[in-house]
Amino acid sequence: MAKTPMPLPSLDWLKPRLAISRAISLVSFVALVLLLLVWNLVYAELPGNLLWVILAFQLVPLLLLAPGLVLGNARAHAWTCFVVNLYFIQGVLAAFDPSKALFGWLETLLSFTLFCAALMYTRWCFQHARKLAGEA
Repeated sequence: MAKTPMPLPSLDWLKPRLAISRAISLVSFVALVLLLLVWNLVYAELPGNLLWVILAFQLVPLLLLAPGLVLGNARAHAWTCFVVNLYFIQGVLAAFDPSKALFGWLETLLSFTLFCAALMYTRWCFQHARKLAGEA
C-alpha cells in the first residue's frame, strides 16, 4: 500500500515561523558566542597562551557557521545542528562541576535552544522552497 505524502503547509503559515525560528537561532547563536568569550576571558583562570588556544578551539567552529546563519542559509542552519551538539555536551559536563555549574547550565540551555530553532528553520525553509516550486 502506497503512503500518501503529507501536504505542505501554506506559505502564510510558514512565513512567520521562518522569521521567528531564524531570530531565535541568531539570538541564541550570538548569546552562545558571548557566553564562551565572557566565561573564558573573565571567569576561567587560564594562562595567557592557553586562553587563546582554548578560545580559538571553541569559537572557530561557530565562526565558520556565522556567515551562513546571518544570511539565512538553510544548509548552514542544518550544519549548526550538528556542530552545536559539541557545545551541548560541553555544557552538560561543565554543569556537574560545582565551580562551572552556572556556565554549564547556560551553555546547555543556549545550545539546546539553538539546536531546536535551527532544526525548525531548516525544516520550514525547505518546505517553503518546495511550496514555492509548486509541489503539493
